[in-house]
Amino acid sequence: MTKAYQVNGLVEKMQSPDQDFRFMGLNDLMTEIRADPNFLVGDDAVENKCLTQVLALVEDKISEVKNQAVKCLGQLIKIIKPALMDMVVDKLIEFSGGKDDELRDISALALKTITAELPSDGKVAASACGKLAPKLLGQVESPDTPPEALVETLSILSILISRFPGHLASAPLTTPPLVALAPLLSHSRPVVRKRAIVTISQFIPISPPELFADLLKQHVFPYLDESANVEKQRTTVQLLAAVAKNSSPQVAPVLEEVVPGILKAIQREDDELRESCLQTLEALLLRCPIEMTPYLANVIQVGNQFIKYDPNYAGDDEDEEMADADDEDDDDAELDEYSDDEDTSYKIRRSATKLHAALIGTRPELLATIYKDVSPVLISRFGDRESTVKIEVWSTYVTLLNHTAVYGGLPQSKEDITHGKRKRDTETMDIEGGPYALLKAQVPSLSKTLLNQLKSSKTPPATLQAGFTLLYSLLNVLPGCLSGQVQLITSTSKSVLSQPPTTSTATLYLSCLSFLSLFFSTHSPPTFTGSLPALTPALLKAVNERHPKVASESFRVFSALLHSLKPIKPPTNTDWTESLYTHTLTRLSNHDTDAEVRGCAEECIADLWICATDVVKVKDKKEWTFICRQNPTGKVEGAVRVIIKVAREVNVKESVGDQWVNGCMEWLLGVLKKSGRSGKTDIFTAMDVLLKSYSSGVPPGLPPTLMSQIKPYLTITDISLLSQALTTLSILLEVAPSTTFPEVEKNASYRYLQPLESLLHFYDALVSADQQIATHVVPSLVLAADKTAKGAGTGGLSGSGSASSAGAGAKGSLTNVASSNVAKCIAQVVKSAQGVAAGTIAEYSKNLKGSSKATPSKVILSLLIMGELGRFIDMSNQQEIFNYAIEHFSAEQEEVRAAAAFAAGNIAIGNLHQFLPIIVKMVQSDQKKRLLSLHALKEVVTHSSHGHLESVAEMLWVPLFENSENSEETTRNVAAACLGKLATTHPAKYLPQLHARIKDSDPAARATVVAAIRYTFAENVQSYDELLSPLIVDFLSLMTDQDLTVRRLAISALNSAARTKPHLIKDHLHTLLPHLYKETVINQELIRVVQMGPWQHKVDDGLDARKTAYETMYTLLDTCLPKLDLHEFLGRVLPGLADDSDEIKVMSHMMLFRLSQVAPTAVAQRLDEATPQLQATMKGVTVNKDTVKQDLERSAELQRSALRAVAALSRIGMGISPQFDTFVDELKRNATWGGEFKELVSGH
Repeated sequence: MTKAYQVNGLVEKMQSPDQDFRFMGLNDLMTEIRADPNFLVGDDAVENKCLTQVLALVEDKISEVKNQAVKCLGQLIKIIKPALMDMVVDKLIEFSGGKDDELRDISALALKTITAELPSDGKVAASACGKLAPKLLGQVESPDTPPEALVETLSILSILISRFPGHLASAPLTTPPLVALAPLLSHSRPVVRKRAIVTISQFIPISPPELFADLLKQHVFPYLDESANVEKQRTTVQLLAAVAKNSSPQVAPVLEEVVPGILKAIQREDDELRESCLQTLEALLLRCPIEMTPYLANVIQVGNQFIKYDPNYAGDDEDEEMADADDEDDDDAELDEYSDDEDTSYKIRRSATKLHAALIGTRPELLATIYKDVSPVLISRFGDRESTVKIEVWSTYVTLLNHTAVYGGLPQSKEDITHGKRKRDTETMDIEGGPYALLKAQVPSLSKTLLNQLKSSKTPPATLQAGFTLLYSLLNVLPGCLSGQVQLITSTSKSVLSQPPTTSTATLYLSCLSFLSLFFSTHSPPTFTGSLPALTPALLKAVNERHPKVASESFRVFSALLHSLKPIKPPTNTDWTESLYTHTLTRLSNHDTDAEVRGCAEECIADLWICATDVVKVKDKKEWTFICRQNPTGKVEGAVRVIIKVAREVNVKESVGDQWVNGCMEWLLGVLKKSGRSGKTDIFTAMDVLLKSYSSGVPPGLPPTLMSQIKPYLTITDISLLSQALTTLSILLEVAPSTTFPEVEKNASYRYLQPLESLLHFYDALVSADQQIATHVVPSLVLAADKTAKGAGTGGLSGSGSASSAGAGAKGSLTNVASSNVAKCIAQVVKSAQGVAAGTIAEYSKNLKGSSKATPSKVILSLLIMGELGRFIDMSNQQEIFNYAIEHFSAEQEEVRAAAAFAAGNIAIGNLHQFLPIIVKMVQSDQKKRLLSLHALKEVVTHSSHGHLESVAEMLWVPLFENSENSEETTRNVAAACLGKLATTHPAKYLPQLHARIKDSDPAARATVVAAIRYTFAENVQSYDELLSPLIVDFLSLMTDQDLTVRRLAISALNSAARTKPHLIKDHLHTLLPHLYKETVINQELIRVVQMGPWQHKVDDGLDARKTAYETMYTLLDTCLPKLDLHEFLGRVLPGLADDSDEIKVMSHMMLFRLSQVAPTAVAQRLDEATPQLQATMKGVTVNKDTVKQDLERSAELQRSALRAVAALSRIGMGISPQFDTFVDELKRNATWGGEFKELVSGH
C-alpha cells in the first residue's frame, strides 16, 4: 500500500459526515506520523491536501474533533515544509484574531500546542520562531486584536521566549519586542496588562540595553512617583517584580532609582498595590541580594509593619501573643463567628511573611539581627486568624530555625571577630547577642504561643501538622528547650493520638510521633515522667495500628523513651514496659506483619533488653525465637543487628546467660552458609561480639565448629570477608587460645599478604597463643612473598599450611604493597615473640651483603624487614646492616634504592645518636644520594616519638632548609614534610623561623615554607594552635605570590587548614577568600600552545592551581559554611560548570549538590545562570573521526555527575526558573538519561 493511498484514505475519513470517523482519521494520522516521521515526505500535493483538511477540522463543530485536530497540528508542525508552516501559522493567527470566540480559543490552543511541541534542537524550531514571532508581534501591535486574543498571543510569545531565547534573539523582527509590547502596559483590561508584564520581562534579557533603558524611562520611573495614578503604579510595581524574576541582571544596576519609590508606594492606601510592593521587594531580595543590601533595614521595617496589617480586626498583638491558655477557646469561638468574604488583608500579611522568609533564606549572616528585629514579630503573629497566613508564618520560622542550625554558631559580622585564643563552637553558641542566645530568650514566648494555637479541638489537621513540624525544628536547634511546656505538649499529643489515623490524618500522626521521639531523646526524665501515664496508653494503641508507618514510628518513640529512662528498674515504669513487651511480641509472632514494622519491633526488643533488662530477663525469651528462627520474611539482617546491640550493651552473665550466647552462635553459623555477600559482614561482627561475651569461657566444641565454618572465607577471593574472618580467628585465639590454636595450626595458612590491619592483629594473637609458632610463621611469610614474586597465587587454605594455588597478586616482580605488608607482618611476629629477633635479623641481613646473590625482590624484602625491625630494635651493635642499607643507595633498580632509604631511616630510629649524623652528612655533602638521604630522614621524622625528635631537631633543621632551596620540586617536597614535622616539636622556636622566610627573595624558599606549614596542620595540640593563630594568615597570604608554584602550594595549605583547623581561619576568610576566588578565574596569560607534530595543543599552566582552588572551595563549604558569603561563593561555582577541565566541572557539580541542601533559597535564584552550562554538559561529546572510546566514557561520567546535580536542584528549584523547568522536562523524556534521572529524583 503506497503512502499516497494511505493518506488519501485518512483524508476521506476526515471528510466524513460522521464525527467518529473524523476523529479516528485524525487519530490514525497522528499514529502514522509517530511511527514514521517521513510519512508525508515526498509528495507535495498529498502533504498539502492532508494539512488543509486538518486545518479545516480546527473549525469543526464538534469539540472533540477540534481538540484532536489541534493535537495533530502539534505533530505535523515538526515535519512539514517551511512554506506549509507559513500557511498554518497565517491561518491560525487569522482565526485567533477573529470575532468567533470558540474558533479564537481553539486556534490559540493550536498555536500553543505547536510552540510547545516544537523540538528544542534542529532547524525546525529556528524556522518556526522566525515565522511565528513576527506575525504574533504584528497581532499584538494591531489595534483590531480583541483583548482575549491578545492574552492568548502573549501566552504563545511567552512559551516561545522561554523555550527558544536564542532563536528569537536572532529572528528577523520588524519591530523590537519591547517596543511592540510596552504599549500594552496601559491597556484598559487588567488581564492584558498582567500577561504583558510577564512577556515583557521575559524578552528583556535578549533586548538591547538601550531599549530596556527606554522602557524604564517611559513606563517605570514616572509611575513610581508619589503622585502617580494608583492603577498605573500597581502595573509598574508588578512589572518590576516580573523583571526581577526573569531579568535580574538588567534590573540590579537601577535599584537605587527603583527601591525608594517602591518603599513610598507601599504606604499608599491601596491593598492591591501594597501586596504588589511586598511581592516585588521579595523578588528583589531573592534575585538581587547583594544590590539590596543597603535597603535591608527598610525591608525589615516594612515586613514588620504589614505582617500585622489587619484593619478589620481590633485584637491587640501583644495580648494575642501572651494570651492565657484559659482564654484561647473563647478567642477561637469569637474568630469563628467573625467572617468577611471581602476582607483581603490576609494577602498583605501573607506577602509580608514571604518577604521575611526571603530575607531569612538569603541573608544567613544577619541571623542575630533577624532574631532581634523579626523573630518577636513573627512570634506575635503565630495566632493569625487566617489559617493560610498562620501556616506561612510557622513555615517561615522553620526556615529561620533551620538556618540557625547551619549558620548560627558563630559571630555575625567582621566586627564580632575575637582574636587570640579561639572559641569553641559550643561556646560561641552561647555568646551574648548571638542567634542561639537570642532564640533561647524567646523560646518561652514562642512555645507557649504556638502550643496554645494547637490545643484547641477545632484546629485543622494541616495546622496541627505545621505546628508539630515547627516544634520538631525547634528541638533540633535547641534540644531540651521545651521542659516548661510538658503539660500542653502532653494534652495536645494525646488529643492527636487518641483519634484513629485516617488517610488524611496519617501524616499528622507521623509528625506528632516524630516530635515525641525527639522530645523524649532531648529532655531529662524528670521533665516528662509525670506525663507518661497520660501518653503511654495512646502510644501503645498506636503500636497496634494497621497503618505500617504509624506503627513503625510508634516503636521508634518507645525506643527513644527507653533510652532516655535507661536503666528502668522495677517497679517504676513497669506497667507500660510490660505492655510494650507483650505488644511487640504479638507483632513479631504475627506472620503478616509489615516488614518495616517488624524491623522496628525487633529494634524495640533490643532496646527493652538494653534499657529495661530487669523487666524482660524474667520472661521466657520467646522473642528470640520469633526474631531469629520464625521470621516469615526470611531476612536475617535485622535479627543480626539486634543480637549485636544486645551482646554489646547487656551484661551477659547477669541477664541473658551463656546459653543465649550459644543459641545465637549456633543460629549465626547456620545463616552464615545461606546469607548473601552483604549479610555476611554483619554476621562476622555479631560473632566477634558474642565471642567476647562468654562469661564462663568459650565452650570446648565451639572452636572446631567455628573453624570449619570460617575456613571457606580464608581466601583472598574476597579481601573484605578475609579481613573479617581473620579478625574472628584473632578474637577466638585471644579468648580461647588452648582450644583454638590447634585448629588454626591445622587449617590456616600463614601466607596472607593482605588485608594488613587484620593480619597484624591475627599474627599478634597467633604468636601470643604459642610463641614457638613464630619460627614457622616468618619463613612461611617469606615463602609467600617469593611465590607472589614468581606470579603464583597465595592466601587460601590447604592442609599443613601450604599455600593455595588461587591467584592472589601481581605477577613478575614483587609488588611494593605485598613486600611491605610481609615486612610489617614479620615485624609484628618478632615484636610478639622477641626470642626470634636475633635469628630473623641474622637470616635476612645476609641478603644485603655485597657478595650475596639474592634476587632483587629478596633484597627489597630484606631491606624492608630490617627497616621494620629497626624501629623497635637497637642495631647499634650491628653497624654493618646500616652500612649495607647505605651501600644499596647506589643500586641500579629504583625499588631497591627506595627500600634502602626506608631501611636506613628506620634503623636510625633505633639509635638516633649513632646513625642519624651519618644520614645528615650525606644530605649535606653527597649530591647523588641527597634525595634518598632525605627520604631516610623523612622516615626518621615520621616514625620517631615526639621526645626523640625534640632531641635531634636542631641537628636536622638547618641541613633540611639549606638543601631544600635551589632543589628540584621532589627534593623540596620531602624536605618540607620533614621541616613541618620538626616545627611541631618546638613550635615557639621554629614557627618564627618559618615565618621569617615567607618574604625570602628565592621562590624555592617560599615554596618550602608554605609546604612545610601545610604539614604542621596535622598537629592537634591546643598550645600549637595558639602559637600558629597569629601567623597563619601571613603564611596563607602567599596565595598572592608572583610565583605560580608558591601560589598553588599556598592554596593547598588553605585547603588543609580548612579541613583540619577551620577554627583558625574562619575569622580571616574575609581577607583570604578574594585571593582564593581570583585563582578560580582562567588566566589567559598562563595558556600556551605546544606544537605536537602536525597538531597544536593548548597547555594551561594555571590548571593545577585552579583545581586546587576549587577543591579548597569544596572543603570550605563543609567546614566554614557560616562564614561564606553564599552569593559571592556561588558566583565562582557557576563559572566552574563551564570550565575546560572535567575535574573542575565535577567539583562544581558536587558543590551545587551540597549547596542545594544547605542553602536552597540562594541556589534556586541562580538556576537561570546554571542551566545553560548544565545543558551543554548533558549534550555530551561531539562524535567525530578522532573520538575514541575513552572520550565517550569520560563524557558519560561527566554527564552522570551533572545529572546528580540537576536532580538535587530539581527538588528545590522547580517553578522558579522556566528555563530550568524546561531542561528538567527534557531530561525526563531523554531516552538515554530519563530513567536514571527519575531514579535520582525519587531516591532522595
